[in-house]
Amino acid sequence: MLSIKNINVFVEGKQVLKNFNLDIEDGSIHVIMGPNGVGKSTLSRVIMGDNHYVLKNGEIVFDNQDITKMTTDQRSKLGIFLAMQSPLEIDGVSNQDFLRTAMSSHLGKQVGLYEFIKNCEAAAEDLKMDKNLIHRSLNVGFSGGEKKKNEVLQLKLLKPSFIILDELDSGLDVDSLKTVALNISKYKKDNPNTSILIITHLSNILEYIKPDYVHVLSNGTIVKTGRYELAKEIEKKGYNEVIGKTNIIIGDDDNE
Repeated sequence: MLSIKNINVFVEGKQVLKNFNLDIEDGSIHVIMGPNGVGKSTLSRVIMGDNHYVLKNGEIVFDNQDITKMTTDQRSKLGIFLAMQSPLEIDGVSNQDFLRTAMSSHLGKQVGLYEFIKNCEAAAEDLKMDKNLIHRSLNVGFSGGEKKKNEVLQLKLLKPSFIILDELDSGLDVDSLKTVALNISKYKKDNPNTSILIITHLSNILEYIKPDYVHVLSNGTIVKTGRYELAKEIEKKGYNEVIGKTNIIIGDDDNE
């Protein structure tokens, strides 16, 4: 589904990803782990086409299409979705208008109000989310947990085929983490060809969304790959012991 080939990424002149490679198969779940500041969120932004991140060489291929030079909205319409670590607040734009406009843009036609409300309220109920949040300004005054639930609400409505979860577990209490993770697991079960890339430095979320592969990122590249057991080993021993202290170079990743 996704193939990242030998990319080098710079942020404000500083190299963050170095000759980075990753292949994600249809229907698979991959995890990128690593300490804060090693480039995990940078990877999510590059896949999504954030122009603050400069891709010097290499390519990103999605569903056999080279998306390296595509805009963020073009990538989104192909089926790529990013659940953001720190969702933006937009005062004056209602959550309802934002969601309905996004759905209409993806479908290429105006979504009827009745159809939208029915789908939106059902998804909000699944997430144990206050339905009043749908009518408020986008993420304004939302708690950290409410913002993350709103990201998953978008996911459920837009129905992507490739999902990136950037630190979804940050800012969530135990109950909210379980709720959002189980919603994503159910979405994956209902859409088995969907692939997921989870970016995290903890293994809590992996108790609910079991990965096929766990990759450890350090010094701008993947230094170790394993199965779920690798995440549990990191939780028990820490990054220093699992991959070696000399491999860990902390950078300036803005979102970590």
